[in-house]
Amino acid sequence: MTSQAFQDPESIRHFQSICDVCQQLINSFHTPAELKLYTDGYLHALRKERILSPKDQEKLEKLVYAWIMDPSSFIGPDGDINNLYFQKFR
Repeated sequence: MTSQAFQDPESIRHFQSICDVCQQLINSFHTPAELKLYTDGYLHALRKERILSPKDQEKLEKLVYAWIMDPSSFIGPDGDINNLYFQKFR
């Protein structure tokens, strides 16, 4: 997924870092709103420090938000694909 979206290794590292922390948050039963809050802060810090090019920053933001909104991104702590995280909040 990241190899098609990004050419810059720095963008890939940031995407992976966001994904890793979000998965940890999911495993601690944090809500989707809390994930969004975390990623908003992370992305804002990148934007403010101008770590990525504007084009890569925009790509990263779009991909992260799409990834968070996709329920299949977060399989429950038991690893069962039939027990997706977002189903608990419906």
